[in-house]
Order: sequence, then C-alpha cells, then structure tokens
Amino acid sequence: MNNKICMVTGATSGIGRETALALANKGAHVVIVGRNEKKCIKTVSAIKKISNNAAVEFICADLSCLMQVRAVAKQFIHSYKQLDVLVNNAGGYFMTRQLSTEGYEMNLALNYLSPFLLTLLLVDELKASDQGRIINVSSQAHERGEINFDDLQREHNFVGYEAYAQSKLAILLFTYELARRIQKTHVTVNALHPGLVASHFGRNNGLIRFYVRRLLKRTEITAKEGAKTSVYLASSITVDQCTGGYYINEALTDSSPASYDLSAASSLWRLTKELVEL
Repeated sequence: MNNKICMVTGATSGIGRETALALANKGAHVVIVGRNEKKCIKTVSAIKKISNNAAVEFICADLSCLMQVRAVAKQFIHSYKQLDVLVNNAGGYFMTRQLSTEGYEMNLALNYLSPFLLTLLLVDELKASDQGRIINVSSQAHERGEINFDDLQREHNFVGYEAYAQSKLAILLFTYELARRIQKTHVTVNALHPGLVASHFGRNNGLIRFYVRRLLKRTEITAKEGAKTSVYLASSITVDQCTGGYYINEALTDSSPASYDLSAASSLWRLTKELVEL
C-alpha cells in the first residue's frame, strides 16, 4: 500500500480506527474523517506513533450533514490529485426518529445519503488511480430491510430498526448499481458486513439500552477483527479486479434477494440524486 492514498470515514473509534491503523501499517497515506476535532487529532497522533507512518492526517466533518460532506470532498480534491481507496465506514443507529441539520432522517442521512454523495463527488479522483477501490460498510441488518419509496424518510409509523435496516439495504443497492455504472473503468466497489463488533456503536440511544444489548450479544468480536474485511477489500491483490460483491469474513457472500432488485436500484439512484441535489 506504499504511496496509496486512502480515506476512511468514521475513523476516530471502532472498526474505522482499526481500518485506518491497518492501512497505515501497510504504508498507505491515510486521511481519516471524523466529526470531533479533538478525537481526530488524538487518533492521528496515535496511528502515526503505532504505525511509524507520518503520512496520516484528518478532515473534520459531521457526515450526517451533506453540506459538510461536500466540504470534505472539496478539501480532499484541493489537496490531492487521486484517491486510491475510499472506505465509507461512518454510520449510526438511531432508535428514535431524529433529523439531521438539513432535515433528513438520521439513519438515512448518515448510513446512506452521506456515502452516496461522498463517493460520487470523489469518483473522478478514484478513476485517476491505477486501481481505485470503494468499500461500503453495510450490515446483515439489510436482510430485514425494505425500501419504502412512498416514505423513504419514515415520517409515518417510525420504527428505528426498520429505518436502520432500510439504510443498510440502500447502501447495498447503491454498491451494486454503482458497480454496473462504472464497470468499464478500473474502479471497483464492494460492500461488507463487519460482524457484531464490541464498540460504542448504538450508545447514542441511551446507556441502559446500550449495555443491555452488550450483555445479550455475547458473541461480539473486537474492532480489530471487525475491520479485517474492510482492510482485505482495501488492500488485497486477490480482489483487485472484483467488483459488485458483498463480503463477510473476507469471503464473497450472497446478500438478500431484495438487494439484487435492478428496478429498485435504478429507482433509488434517481430518487437519491434528487434528495442530495446532485
């Protein structure tokens, strides 16, 4: 990964941090994106020290805000001519209906609209790479997802897990649709399920709910283990020509039947471009 430029979003903790660290250990130039400047500074310092790699920096942004997503892309394009790896890792789970600063339902905004917009804004920089790679972190939760085209933002009868599952199905539909649209380029795009990771994910829903979930889910894996598939897709020569796939434990796996719906993918693409004003 020497001289490869990699961007990892949501990289100040959990699997994002471990992904960024692993790529830095492999010699990559790593740009992390996080919403808390102090955490960004601390994370960059730690990764530099552990990896003995000085080529680590950050861009501070709240990716639930699409205006800030655009700012991230603009800042990156101003500083770099190409992007070799984009890991869309940032995400969240919101049990109660919350809105982003721009009025989008938060599960949809952070888990889907944000990576959709960031990826398309940086696609030319990815094409400038000898072999650009896009990695989208999805979840097995997508298997229970359904794209509600009549109420994509779940304004009626909101159920947190259903909104979360919809967002993770949406990122898979996007992954497959994007793979079809850029198949004649040397850019690949794949998605993955990282596993049930012992991290602070979901803590925003309240400490009681968070710790009860942690107690019930006794098979959680470490963040380092959860990052393995992201790192594999970002760096392994084995998958340098593989695109439009869904991976679990570094293995190509079938996703849900709904994720292969061509009509839904095309319709969602058009609707999303309207939503993000692209």
